[in-house]
Amino acid sequence: MLSLHPGAWDTRGAASETIGRSFGTIGREQRSPALAPHAARGDNEQVASKMTLRVQLIVLQALIVFLVTLATGIVAGAFQEHALRDAYKDRMQAVAQSIAALPTVHAAFDDAEPSVAIQPIAEVIREASDLAYVVVANDDGIRYSHPNPARIGEKVSTDPSIPLSGEVYVGTQTGTLGTSWRVKVPIRDDEGAVIGTASVGILESELNEEFSANLVWLISAMLAAAVLGVFGSAWVTSIIRRRIYRLEPHQIAALVKNQETTLHGLSEGVITVDDAGRITLVNDAAARFLDRDAADLDGELAAEVLGTELSTVLREGESAGRPVIVGSHVLVARSTGSEADRGGIGATLLLRDHTELHDVVRRVEAADAIIAFRQRLGLPKGLSAETLDRVSAALVARPDASATEIGEDLDISRVSARRYLEHLAASGRATRALDYATKGRPSTRYRASDAV
Repeated sequence: MLSLHPGAWDTRGAASETIGRSFGTIGREQRSPALAPHAARGDNEQVASKMTLRVQLIVLQALIVFLVTLATGIVAGAFQEHALRDAYKDRMQAVAQSIAALPTVHAAFDDAEPSVAIQPIAEVIREASDLAYVVVANDDGIRYSHPNPARIGEKVSTDPSIPLSGEVYVGTQTGTLGTSWRVKVPIRDDEGAVIGTASVGILESELNEEFSANLVWLISAMLAAAVLGVFGSAWVTSIIRRRIYRLEPHQIAALVKNQETTLHGLSEGVITVDDAGRITLVNDAAARFLDRDAADLDGELAAEVLGTELSTVLREGESAGRPVIVGSHVLVARSTGSEADRGGIGATLLLRDHTELHDVVRRVEAADAIIAFRQRLGLPKGLSAETLDRVSAALVARPDASATEIGEDLDISRVSARRYLEHLAASGRATRALDYATKGRPSTRYRASDAV
C-alpha cells in the first residue's frame, strides 16, 4: 500500500518536471526577444511585417504631441490676440476720454475755427499714444481733427450715433484710413450735454502686423516643445520596450496564448493570489479539484474559496507538499507564498491529486518488482561477483548510503553502484527507502539487511 508522505508530490519528479518544463519554457521566451521564431507564422508574420511596436509608439506619441501642441498654439494665439486687442482698447479708451475731458477742447468748440486749437492737440496725443488717428467731431459729425488735414471740415465716414447718444463705442469699422479697431466716446459740455465725439483707433493692418511678430515667437516655442515631446516619446518608448523585454505585440500574444495553453493543460492545479489575498489565476485542474467554475473564482478571496487547510498552506508556504482533503479529493498541496508585510498573501498554490500519485508509484513499484524477480534468477548480465562483494562490504560499513556515496567509496560510477545496490535489494540482501528530506525528487537510500 502507498502511504501518503508529505513529499509524495515529488514522486519520480513527474509533476515538478512537468511544471518546470512548462514555466521554464515561458521564462526563456520572456527573456528572449525572438520568442520562438518558428512558432509564429501565417497571420503573425503579416502583423510582424508591418510597423514595429517601437515605431508605432513613437508615431502615435508624436501625433499626440503634434495635436496637443497645435491645439495649444491655436488657443494661445487666440488668447494673445484677445489680450492685444484688450490692451489697445484700454489705451484707446483712456486716450479718447482724456481728449473728451480737456478744457481746451471744450473751449475750442465755441471758436469760429475749432480745428485751429484742436488739431495740434489731437496730433500730439496721437503720436504720443502710437495710434493711427485721433478724430474730434461736433454733434453734426463735422471733423475738427484728422491725421490728414485735408479731411478736416468733412463729415465723419462712420456712424457717430452711439457716442452722440452718450454711450461708448468699441469695435471695428472701415473709415477713410481703412479698417481699424476703434473707440468712440461722447464729448460733453459743463451741463453734461453731448456736443461732439472723440474717436481714436489703430489700423487692423498694424494690429495684425504686431500680432504676427509675436506669433513668430509663439510658433518657435511650439516647435521647440514639439521636438522635445518627440524625443521624450522616443525615450518613453524605449523604457516601455525594455519593460516588456523588447517583445512585439504578436510575440506577446503568442506568449500569453502559450501560457494559457500550458496552464490549462496541466494535470496539476495552479492557483495564484495577489497581496490582498484575492485569486488572480485558476487553471482547469484546480477548478475541478475545488468543484467550482474557473471563471467564478477570479477575484474571489482565497480564504473563502480554499478553506482553512489550503489557506494555511498558501499563507505559510510548503515546499515539500502537504496532504489535504478537499471534498472527494485527497490532494498534495505545495505553496511558494509567505506572509506579506501588509498582512495579505501573495503566493502560488500547486495541487496534485493523490490518486494520480498512487498510480505513478504503483507502476514504478511493479516495474521494480519485475526487475527484482529477474535478478533473483541469477546475477544479471554486466554485473561481476567481485564488484558485488565490494559493494556489499561498502554498504555494511555504512548505516545507510546512496548510490552516489557508494560510487565515491569504490571509485565507480553512480550508475554502476546503483545497479549493484538494486540487485542487492532485489535479492533481499539490502533494503531500499526513499528520502523525502532532499529538495526536488526524493533520493533513494540503501541499508544492508541482516542477511548480508
